[in-house]
Order: sequence, then structure tokens, then C-alpha cells
Amino acid sequence: MLASVGVRLSAASRGKVSLVCVSRRLCTKHPETPASLPDPLPDSEPPEQRRPKKDPAECSVLLFPGQGSQFVGMGRGLLQYPNVKEMFTVAQKILGYDLLSLCLQGPEEELQRTVHCQPAVFVTSLAAVERLNHENPKAIEMCVAAAGFSVGEFAALVFSGAMNFAEALYVVKVRAEAMQRASELVPSGMLSVVGRPQAQYKHACLQAKEHCMSLGIEEPVCSVANYLFPDGRVIAGHQQALEFLQQNSRRLQFMRTKPLPVSGAFHTELMESATEPLREVLRQVEVRRPDINRYMNEKTRAPAAGDAVGVAGEVGANAARDLREDARRKKVPLHYEVGPGNQLGATLQRCNMKAFKTYEHGDSPFMKKTKYEEAFYSFHIAVKMATAATSATVPSAPLVQPAQATGFKLDTCEKKEN
Repeated sequence: MLASVGVRLSAASRGKVSLVCVSRRLCTKHPETPASLPDPLPDSEPPEQRRPKKDPAECSVLLFPGQGSQFVGMGRGLLQYPNVKEMFTVAQKILGYDLLSLCLQGPEEELQRTVHCQPAVFVTSLAAVERLNHENPKAIEMCVAAAGFSVGEFAALVFSGAMNFAEALYVVKVRAEAMQRASELVPSGMLSVVGRPQAQYKHACLQAKEHCMSLGIEEPVCSVANYLFPDGRVIAGHQQALEFLQQNSRRLQFMRTKPLPVSGAFHTELMESATEPLREVLRQVEVRRPDINRYMNEKTRAPAAGDAVGVAGEVGANAARDLREDARRKKVPLHYEVGPGNQLGATLQRCNMKAFKTYEHGDSPFMKKTKYEEAFYSFHIAVKMATAATSATVPSAPLVQPAQATGFKLDTCEKKEN
């Protein structure tokens, strides 16, 4: 049964802008919420007044990273900000274990497990929003859209007001457990690949599947799961298929291959068994009309206002589907990545060197911010590139300084399909 837990807010948080999750969304009361917990804060003003017309030059978009961005020590610099400790307290009640201790102290092998890292990335990402709101409240006030990669979609749903924090975390818990079980059914994984311009990724996957069939594997899986940047892909599937690609990388025109520290072949058919548990729990969750546009991985569009069924359905399908979508331009000047790791910034160096030259680190070790002239290109690049391309080097030492909230705008970049 879905149990929703509320969060007691500090007095300081009550005057914040209502878009911040975090101040209002965390305490949204659910019918099953214990009576002892506080009622949600009422909206201080009607929606039409809360969403005034904004100057495009000052608007922002928030991007939430996915699995693979986690590391031991994540969240250490966030505990001083409003609501963050309350988030981890609620998380402990919902998850049944001390998530904060796991984030801060590890052990790394436990944090890397899908069942743990997805809730960790979700909670830490929303905690990073609180920091961004504290240090740059205008970025929150002027936010016009949010998007997330994979599990980051749920953080985007909470931030946009479509889901309650506690309910979304429970959904993430169910999702992570289902994906962990699916990952344990067969040896599988994900492989980051950087190829030469002539590399044929789909053809390479076909060869890998033929190799698996020669080993007696029925219905082998090997496919492109993520498109990172020009000539950069993540391929997922049976472990034997990935080993074949590594062993034949030179012949296949791959310059570099690197296994990712994940437990399964995410965004492939091997995750099909995880789809139904996710759909079932989503049926129990109230999905509300978002306060801002919230873009899906599955389709590069903002679901229609009030389209709760569409939101829930697309999120449910996401677990087992390849994340390709059409390019879409959005004339918005600033982008912030809120969450652990620096996946987007590292990939930016590969897909747009001109933009990367303007990439600046903020004063905070948990945040970096960049301005760029062009509008953000598409979620084919901007969101799906937030996969584990750089997670193969996830730091394990608690003292490593994370680069957490990345802001940038991408120049147009031709997309190559192979």
C-alpha cells in the first residue's frame, strides 16, 4: 500500500516561491497521511498570479540527472539548507533504511546498487534545488520548464508540482526494486562507446547478438540505449554481447569502450519485467497539473495541462524503452543541472566545444553554472546525454568535490543516427 509521509517545514521556508518543491510539495497531504502531520501550506495566491509573464532573457530550465551520477559523499554540503534534513528523514521512513548515511558514508558497492542509488539520486537532486533556491532564488522563480533523465524524471515531476515528494519517492523505491530484480535475472549491463565517424552502432549490435546466439543464448538483447553526443553512445544488453563489443572494438571502429557501474541493461527489453510493478504503483498516485512545463524522455513535449494519465503512462513506459526523441528548440537562456555528479557538463565538452569554453564553475563545490548564447538544443542531447558516460569514473572518496548544479545552453548540433 502506498503510504505518504509529510514533512514539517521550518518557518523560514514558508515565505518562499511556491514553485520550490520543496517548500510546498514536500508537505502535500495525502488521504493516508497520519493525522499528526501538518496540513499542506495553502497557495498564497491564485495560479494566474503565481505565473506572471516572464522575460525570456531571464528564464531558466532545470535538468535532473539520472542513475550513474551517484557517489559516496553526495549531499554532504546540502544539509545546512532548509528542508534538506527533513527530506532525508522522510526518506528513511519510506525506504526503511538510513539513506543519508548511505549517501555520506557508503559503502560504495551498496550505493551503486540500483535499489539504493535511484532513491539517493532523487532525494539529493531535490536537496540541490533547495540550495539553488537559497543561493539563486531567481533561477527558481523564473523557471519555465523542467526535465529529467530516467529516474531524474521523478524529481522533475516533484519540482514541477505534478507529484508529491513522498509519493514520488515511494514510486522511485518500487521502480528501483523492480529494476534491481530484473537486472538479476540475467547477466547484463551497459557499455559506454565512443566511435569513429564511420562506426555503425546498430550493425555492431546485430553482430553482438549473433555472437550470443552462437553461445546458446535465446533472444539476446543488445541495442543502443542512450545517445550521448556525436559518435557517443551507451549500448546495453546481455553481458556476453558487451564483452564481444569490447573484444572487437577496433574492427567495429570504436575508439573507446568502458563498462558502466550499473547493475543491468537499462532502457532495453531486459527491463520489461519492471514495467508492470511501476504501472501498478502509478495507478495509486495522484498526478496533478504541473505548475511549469515538464518534458518527458519518451516524447519531447510537455504533456497537456492536466494530462495526469498521459504523464503516468509515459513514465511507466519509460523503464523499458529506448530514449530516442525528435529535436526540439526552446528559446531559454539558462539551464541548471540539479543533482549529484557532472554528467551534462562532461558531455558538453564532447558535443559543443564552443559552449564548453564558456563553462564556468560556481563558488560552491556542489554547483556550477554556465551561460551560453544559444537555446537548448533538444532532449536528445540535453537530457539523454545525462546518462552514465562519465559515471564510469564515479568518485568513491567522500572528499571529492562534486559539481552538482550545472547550467548551460547548447548550440545546435547535428544528430547522427547509426
